[in-house]
Parts: sequence; C-alpha cells; structure tokens
Amino acid sequence: MTDTEVGAAPVAPTGVGPAGGAGGAVQPVPIGPGANPLRDPSDQRLTRIPGPNAMTFFGVTGDLARKKLLPAVYDLANRGLLPPGFGLVGFGRRDWTHEQFADVVREAVQQHARTAFRESVWRQLSEGIRFVQGDFDDDAAFDRLAEVLDELDRTRGTMGNHAFYLSIPPNAFPLVTQQLKRSGLAEDDGDRWRRVVIEKPFGHDLASARELNAVVESVFPPDSVFRIDHYLGKETVQNILALRFANALWEPIWNANHIDHVQITMAEDIGVGGRAGYYDGIGAARDVIQNHLLQLFALTAMEEPVSFDVADLRVEKEKVLRAARVPLPLDESTARGQYAAGWHGGALVKGFLEEEGMRPDSGTETYAAVRLEVDTRRWAGVPFYLRAGKRLGRRVTEIAIVFKRASQYLFDASDMRTMSENALVIRVQPDEGVSMRFGSKVPGPGMHVRDVTMDFGYGHAFTEESPEAYERLILDVLLGDPPLFPRHEEVELSWKILDPIEEHWEAQGGPVEQYQPGSWGPRSAHELLARDGRHWRRP
Repeated sequence: MTDTEVGAAPVAPTGVGPAGGAGGAVQPVPIGPGANPLRDPSDQRLTRIPGPNAMTFFGVTGDLARKKLLPAVYDLANRGLLPPGFGLVGFGRRDWTHEQFADVVREAVQQHARTAFRESVWRQLSEGIRFVQGDFDDDAAFDRLAEVLDELDRTRGTMGNHAFYLSIPPNAFPLVTQQLKRSGLAEDDGDRWRRVVIEKPFGHDLASARELNAVVESVFPPDSVFRIDHYLGKETVQNILALRFANALWEPIWNANHIDHVQITMAEDIGVGGRAGYYDGIGAARDVIQNHLLQLFALTAMEEPVSFDVADLRVEKEKVLRAARVPLPLDESTARGQYAAGWHGGALVKGFLEEEGMRPDSGTETYAAVRLEVDTRRWAGVPFYLRAGKRLGRRVTEIAIVFKRASQYLFDASDMRTMSENALVIRVQPDEGVSMRFGSKVPGPGMHVRDVTMDFGYGHAFTEESPEAYERLILDVLLGDPPLFPRHEEVELSWKILDPIEEHWEAQGGPVEQYQPGSWGPRSAHELLARDGRHWRRP
C-alpha cells in the first residue's frame, strides 16, 4: 500500500498508476477542498491519505451506516483525505440500482455529515458508488460483488485494494467471511490488500470471543482484521497518550506515590428504548465495561511504550490487562442494578423491566461497577473504579485521576472539610477536554482555601473541529494503520477479567437491585467505594 501526504506532488486525477496498487509509487491527488498540492512536503503536520481502494459496507441499510459510517466517508472526502481512485459499495437486501443507492447515501450525508455539503466533492465521490443486492447465503450475490469490485478496479483505478466493513450481527460473521473467501475476495496476493472490519461485541464471553476470532482469522490474517471500538477514535482518548508522555508535568506523579485512586465513568441519561430485545442478556458490563472502559483503563494505566507504533502500544496495553484483577470477594468489588420507573428530565419514564420486549424477570443489569487492582509497582494499592449505566444523572464519559491529600497541618480544619482531593479529569464526551481541581486561597484577609477548577476545552483551544471517531478509524483501516484497534489478545484478556464477574452474578440470580432514574446508580455501588473510605465524584 502506498501512503501519500496532502502535500505530495499531484498526478493524473484518475489515481490510476502502475499495476500492483499496494506497492506502486502512486501518489493520488485527494478528493475535496482540503487538498493543496502547493503545501511544503517537509511540513511534518501533513496528513497521510491512502492509495486507491474500494470499501464495501455490509449492513449498509442500518442506523450505524446511515448516521455514522456513510457520513464519515463523505467527511473524509471533503477534508481531502480520500484518493480519487475510491469506490463505495453497499451490500444489502434492498432492490436498489446504483443510482438509487447513491441517493440514499446523499440523503444520509446531507442529514448527518459533520462538514458542509459540497456538490463538487459529492459529484466525484458518487462516481464510485455501487450497490449489490443479495442475502448473505446467496453465492450469486457475492459473485456479483466480485464483478462490481473488478469493474471499479478497471474504471476507478482502485487497484484491487478492498476493505469489507461488517456492520452486521456477530452470528453472521462466519457466513459472510466464508463467502468472501469462496468468491476470492479475501485473497491478498502481496501486491494488493484485503481487510475486514468488525464491530463490537467481540463475543459474549471468552469462549465465544475465541471462536469468533478463529472464524475471522481463518479467512483474513491477523494484521488484516480491524476490530472497531469507536471510543478509541475519539480525540480525547488519543489525548491520554499526549497528556501523559508529552508533558513533564504528569508522568513523574502518575503512580501510587501520588495517586489515591482512579474513577472511569460512562453514564447515559437514556434507557434501552427499542433495544430491549438486544440488551436483555447482555447488560452494561458486557456492552460497555468489557470494551470501552477496559480500553480507557489500559491507556490510563499502561507503562510508557517504546514508540507509538502499533506493536509497542499493544505490548503495554496487554501487560496492564494481564496485571489487572478484581479483588475477592466479588460481592464487595462489584455492583449492579436496574433503573426503575420514575420521573426523569421532566418526564415519567418506564423502568427497565417495563420496557417493550423485556422479560419481566430479567436479571440483566443496566448499571455495573467494578473495582480493579493492578499488580505492578506503579499501581500497588491504587484502586481503579469503573462504572457504566443507563438512566443516570447526565450523559458523560470521563477519567478522573484523584490524587492523595497534601499535608494539612498548616490550614484550618474547617477549610480542610470543604476541600476535596486534587483531581485531573479527562472528559471524553460530550464536552471534550481536561480539567484540574486544586485548592486556592480565597481573596481577602486570612488564609482560607477553597476548591477551584482550571479547564481546557477542545472547542476553545483549537479552531479546527474534532473529527468524528469513525472518520479517524475508517481512515486508519484504509491506511492499514492499526494502533487504535484492539487485537484478539486484548479482547481475550478483557473477557478474562469480566467472565468471573458475569458468572458470579448469574449464580446470584435475581431480582436485581433497582435505582431511581436520574440518580447515580444503586446503593450497592456507593457502598462499594464507601467500604474503602471513598465516594463517587459527581461528573
């Protein structure tokens, strides 16, 4: 694969170059107004763009494709980050022509794209849009897909480089991957690449994760499998690495000598809604903690990598996951709950067990909290508290590093009672940024100290709007750059942490403790920290 930069010398707008697109010296002019061939190629801030390729979306009629994936492709084109030799193929049951599918894509882009709609960008992108009608078990449909991709190779110069995005239920992965193999679409001959993208969940326990991995990697080699966790594409998540390792301020105190504990929170203010049938039997721990929160935990707790190359990052993340454990007994290190009916945001809402399609005796949790310890010298004695839930006080995802209290003998006892511990809070969503909480003197006579906050927000500090997570992740797939994608080792290590908890909860049975909508979870979650002499911070 040839990676080029926005400042690369321009070539013919077709993007067609020497045979063997993966290794040729093709440097295509990118689509969109972001392309500027006059920029200095020595500028290290230039963004790479992929070489010619085509991306096929399975599950293209779903909400994820309509609201996130298709708009992200357009936004990449609009920012000048796609080559002119690009094809977008949809695969689905609808009886659509290429033109009808292009209309569907256009509507999705106009409704949900982050960047402004530009007719010139759309015109060039739409020339490479195709649709293939069929079912996953339809051999003829996959043969037609192969023909369509071959036609794009010839007419758009996509050079045999193909990515397949499986936005489909996990139980369909075996069938689709085998169809790709049967039709020859998974073959990577060294001069062209083939990649597959799969969405979470990566199984529902360790055994199923291993089974899923075996199925996918029997068709695609490990380096060609991209497991999407969209949280890892968020700017603030990536900023954890910059915050820690680009600043002399934090790394010297990022350890048990100075940090009291860490809280990682993902709270939603909505219920399960129409997802009740999907959510029952999965729950907050499998849906969020196993992937999103354990990935945030790994980035927060990992040692400094040798480099930001994918292999070095993965080594350090896997070390942390191997060293993590949930202290026994599990009753004192975990908590779970279900939201009850009540008033929330000025409206009367249903309880979880009353949601349409939900079993009235369901033992599935909508709130989960876990206490983790890390058996390394850096983190000895520092607990990590992870929590996730629905129908909580507000929508927020954050990582709070809570520091130990300073010596307080100089200050009045009344001041100390009103002060909290110093904290560094990394806000992942919705208002991306970082804040610091520390004590400051109150203006006036005497030495009285109160908590104050210093805040950094992405929207205030940078003129460029943060790209959507799927923009970054799709671009990384096309570049073959996998640092933000967990390998199967990370997935399995995460399940090893979570499986004993799920087995313990299943053995306990129901009913599950209820909590009020708009609150911050069940009483057992607050008791989990209270046993350690701590409390949850209010985001």
